[in-house]
Amino acid sequence: MKRTFASLILLFFSLLIIEPVKSQSTVSERYLHPFGVFSLTGGVGIAYYQGDLRTSINRHLGLGPSVSIGALYRLSEHFSARGEIRFYQVSADQKYDKNYVQNLSFKTSNPDINIGIQADLFAYNRHAKTNPYFLAGVGVTYMTPTAVLDGKRGSLAPLQTEGIKYSRLPLVFMAGIGVSTKISDRWSVGLELCNNFVNSDYLDDVSGVYPDPASLSSDLARRLSDRSSEIGQPPREPGWHRGTSPKKDKYLFFQFRANYRIGTRKEAHERKAVRCP
Repeated sequence: MKRTFASLILLFFSLLIIEPVKSQSTVSERYLHPFGVFSLTGGVGIAYYQGDLRTSINRHLGLGPSVSIGALYRLSEHFSARGEIRFYQVSADQKYDKNYVQNLSFKTSNPDINIGIQADLFAYNRHAKTNPYFLAGVGVTYMTPTAVLDGKRGSLAPLQTEGIKYSRLPLVFMAGIGVSTKISDRWSVGLELCNNFVNSDYLDDVSGVYPDPASLSSDLARRLSDRSSEIGQPPREPGWHRGTSPKKDKYLFFQFRANYRIGTRKEAHERKAVRCP
């Protein structure tokens, strides 16, 4: 699986270094003022979780779907403001991890919303057919971790399985790279790799240490807090590490993207003037 990810990354970067001579578009060479050009965007791909319940990469990646819809508003030759609403699903199960004795697992299907800046490598009026870009932004996600017990899936956050009430609406900081290729005057498609840094360690409902079972609110909370006995392991002692990562949780997107350029009134008027002398 490491080779598969390495191959995807190499393919992605190979698209970023296409020679500028080959990236010139024959659509138009006229100067168009970039400010205010509006575009609709969408994406579909995979999401990958990085957190306490996954300490190594193996064939059980727990990949889930990711979809997004948003817009771009051009600010200058190189920069655009962007905003998106996204949906993603990630999961993990420790029976596939080196910490299998804890027997913890989760699945979460979350929305998020973000705003940010996209920086294109080539200027808008260069009319490059292929244009690599960088992106950065901030947003929020609503966390809904669940787990299966006795054949039924239930929400983990209300149970406070570590005896802590955490915020389910943390900030998310994102950074990524992408490449976009024009296929017509208005449409472009491409690939985007975006890492999302959650300002919380509870995306998976796991972070700190095992609590005193007597401090938890219900038998259900106690059973989902320490699941080691389900596989014949001794109960975890209060204060033992339940989470394993010193870092906060992350989720990674790898998406196929599409962009439809609506343009501006001024741009539409200039196109009309070219068609009608």
